[in-house]
Amino acid sequence: MFKKPLLLASLLVFFLGAGFGCQTKIDEATLKASQPIKLVFWQAFDDSDAFSEAINKYQVLHPNITIEYKKFRYEEYENQLLNAWAEDRGPDIFAVHNTWIKKYQSKITPLPEYTSVAYFVESSGLKKELVPELRATRSLSTRELKNNFADVVASDAILEDGLIYGLPLSIDTLALYYNRDLLNSAGIVEPPRYWNREFQQAVKKMTKQDPKKGLVQSGIALGTANNINRASDILMVLMMQNGATIIDENGRVIFNQVPAYITSGYNPGLEALRFYTDFSNPNKEVYCWNDEQENALDAFTSGNLAMMLGYSFNLEQIRSQAPKLNFGIAKLPQIEGNQLQMNMANYWLLTVSKKSDYSDAAWDFIQFLTKKENADVYLQKTAKPTALKASINDQKNDEYLGPFAEQVLSAKSWYQGLSAQDAEGAIGEMINNALNPNFKIMDVLNDGAIKVQQTIR
Repeated sequence: MFKKPLLLASLLVFFLGAGFGCQTKIDEATLKASQPIKLVFWQAFDDSDAFSEAINKYQVLHPNITIEYKKFRYEEYENQLLNAWAEDRGPDIFAVHNTWIKKYQSKITPLPEYTSVAYFVESSGLKKELVPELRATRSLSTRELKNNFADVVASDAILEDGLIYGLPLSIDTLALYYNRDLLNSAGIVEPPRYWNREFQQAVKKMTKQDPKKGLVQSGIALGTANNINRASDILMVLMMQNGATIIDENGRVIFNQVPAYITSGYNPGLEALRFYTDFSNPNKEVYCWNDEQENALDAFTSGNLAMMLGYSFNLEQIRSQAPKLNFGIAKLPQIEGNQLQMNMANYWLLTVSKKSDYSDAAWDFIQFLTKKENADVYLQKTAKPTALKASINDQKNDEYLGPFAEQVLSAKSWYQGLSAQDAEGAIGEMINNALNPNFKIMDVLNDGAIKVQQTIR
């Protein structure tokens, strides 16, 4: 971690100091790099088995380096990081959400141009021994990052100084989960591909109301904030698909404004908000959802919801709650006629603490872990969609992961300021207020933009 190990207090150090005799003279830099190093690696969600194979392979190349992995619950992870740093302790390697990079920029050591770590090679003398060899390896360049990873990584991980602040193993995207049995019963051959009239008619066909009980089956979970997982992501991707800019290059939140290229006065952010909330408006023909419904995921697993939007991590929850549910996954619907697809990215990047004494070794391990052959093992163990362009074809035919993997190349993200939680809360409040007949929807949109702006530095 942040405390350097005691000087040469292991068998490895004895080997380095005495084993070579007069045959090999080790320079000070090599000796220092070949001392015992412990890298502490913190992350949420993944079990240690997800990384065990890569860690073992790395330690064969670098026997002086050990890697201690610790998993945290998401709810406690950020506080654990902040408390550890306040007490001058914490991990060398840690994961940050893609919306946190700028927030934690001052706490991160960016990827250096070169990393210098010790390799152990067989000596050339008569007495064959393992000799430490210090190698300076050129790091991943920004050009290589753009070529190797989905485009959203460059927009999130490369900051204003032109340096790389993190590398991902996986990128998740919003997709459409659908109940095959409910679609079949309604005579719908395939899930809708566009947010068009056909989509709206499909929702109407699969929505059932009872005069006393109200909604007993819903076509899709849209329109509210409190009982839809990641409602803010859904609304924001609808805005982006419709042509709105969430935040400009100067850090101004402008999803409430008419973009300069639109001369008709059409407001894409406003219309996206209206479209989204129509599904929870009893006065609209597409009405199918409201605040009194149970959580969308629970409604889907209970068989009372035909379609919901979710990420790949919802797969495990659905299988756990409803192992016999006959469901499928399709790509996120798009706006018909748009040439470019637009999807929402949600992912984590591995990075290195500024307080780490071993930043070269830490970045060397991250680059090793995110190479295709090692990342693929991680993806197989965790059943997650890839972040690497070279692995998309390996996943695109998978029944469940395929839709997510196919969307990685068109995934987008936006900076949510110092508190993504506050930004999400502001968007949720905007959704709730848009459903209130006492508020004008344009006023609601403007107020929402002001509150999201308050989270931006």
